[in-house]
Amino acid sequence: MSTNAMTSDNTSGFRNARRINGSLTAAMEKRALLWMARRAPAWVTSDQLTLLGLAAQFFAGLAYALARFDAQALLLVIFCIALNWLGDSLDGTLARVRGQERPRYGFYVDHVVDIFGSAALMLGLACSGFLHWQIALAMLIAFLLLSAESYLASYTLSRFEMSQGLFGPTEIRLLLIAGNIALLRSPYSNIFGHRFLLFDIGGAVASAGMLAMVIVVAIRHTAQLYRQEPIR
Repeated sequence: MSTNAMTSDNTSGFRNARRINGSLTAAMEKRALLWMARRAPAWVTSDQLTLLGLAAQFFAGLAYALARFDAQALLLVIFCIALNWLGDSLDGTLARVRGQERPRYGFYVDHVVDIFGSAALMLGLACSGFLHWQIALAMLIAFLLLSAESYLASYTLSRFEMSQGLFGPTEIRLLLIAGNIALLRSPYSNIFGHRFLLFDIGGAVASAGMLAMVIVVAIRHTAQLYRQEPIR
C-alpha cells in the first residue's frame, strides 16, 4: 500500500506532501526495500503487506502479554517486530515500484493501521509485567500526539516528516528489539542503588522525549505557518 503522503488530484485538490526521512538507517533501508520490491513475487500485493504489518503488531502485543508467564515469548515479540517492519515499510515501496500508487488510500490506511497496531502493542506491554501500565499509557499518548502533529503538518505544510532528527520508526524498532534482548537477561536495572523495571526507565525516557519533540515541532510549525499567512 502506498505511503506517498499526498499527490495532486484535479478533482479533489489533494496535494502532494514531500516525504522527509533523515533517520540513521534511512539510506540503507531505502536500498534494501527497493531491492526486495523489485524481486517480490507477482502475487504479493501492497495490501497484503499492510495486513502483515498490522497482524505482526497485534501478535507482538499478544506475545508481550504471554511473556508475563514465560519470558521466552519475548523472542516471538522480536520476530513479530521484524515482520512488522517488513510489512509496514515494504508496502509503499512495492506500490511505487509497480506504479500502483493510491496516495489518499495508502496514506489513510497506513496510518490508521499504525494507530490500531500501536494501541495493541502498548496494551500488550501494559499486561506484560515488564513495566507499569501508566508508563505504557504515557507512551501511547505521546505517540498519538506526535502522530497527529505529523498528519497535520502533512496537510498544512505539504511535508510528511517520517523521522524526527536521527530517529524514525526503524530506529524505534531496533531499540525495542535491543530492550527485549536485555529483558531476557533481567527485567530490572539499578540506578544510584535503586532497582527499577528496565522498561519503566526506557518508557519514561521515550515518553518524555516524544512529548518534548511534539512541543518543539508544534511551535516551529506554528511559527512557520504564522509567517506564511500574515494578517493583511
